[in-house]
Amino acid sequence: MTSVLDLAPVLPVVVIEDASDAVPLARALVAGGLPAIEVTLRTAAALDAIRAMAADVPEAVVGAGTVISPEQVSAAVDAGARFLVSPGWTDVLLEAMRASGVPFLPGVSTASEVVALLERGVREMKFFPAQAAGGTAYLKSLSGPLPRARFCPTGGIGADSAPEYLALPNVGCVGGSWMLPPDAVAARDWARIEALARGASGLSAGGTCR
Repeated sequence: MTSVLDLAPVLPVVVIEDASDAVPLARALVAGGLPAIEVTLRTAAALDAIRAMAADVPEAVVGAGTVISPEQVSAAVDAGARFLVSPGWTDVLLEAMRASGVPFLPGVSTASEVVALLERGVREMKFFPAQAAGGTAYLKSLSGPLPRARFCPTGGIGADSAPEYLALPNVGCVGGSWMLPPDAVAARDWARIEALARGASGLSAGGTCR
């Protein structure tokens, strides 16, 4: 599989409260040009949502986010997750993600964590919480001494700030949820979500369509 960081400029971070919303929501994101979808394991419906998306929206690359235990790794992959994202990492969690056989993005927020992952052969990471951890200035400062690391910054990023991140040489994509406003999800306004996804899929370093 192509790296998750290279599928689209934005990785939607999805919180599903009702599993029946999963398929139409995934179809709206894919139609808008965002095929990679991170479903966070924060709700009771998350695994059922991943299962439904994986079964009924084959053009989507569905992954699991907020993965924090080996048990969640196994459950997510069994449900059909094709990649894993964690907010942080430990050696136990890292080994479980590596053994899963699917790509993964362990979370980092410090240079030491990045170096530790590089030592373990991991080059692609989630930078979280991006804005609170130093934003574009911090990532830019990492690119010189640690050029082998590539990131998906997530946390506090919106349509206005995303192009600043995408301009950095060590950023492959950004994670965000601005294309999924809660009122649109609650109203099941899939057309609005598709339109917002299309805008996100067209973002580039200069803020214009790629």
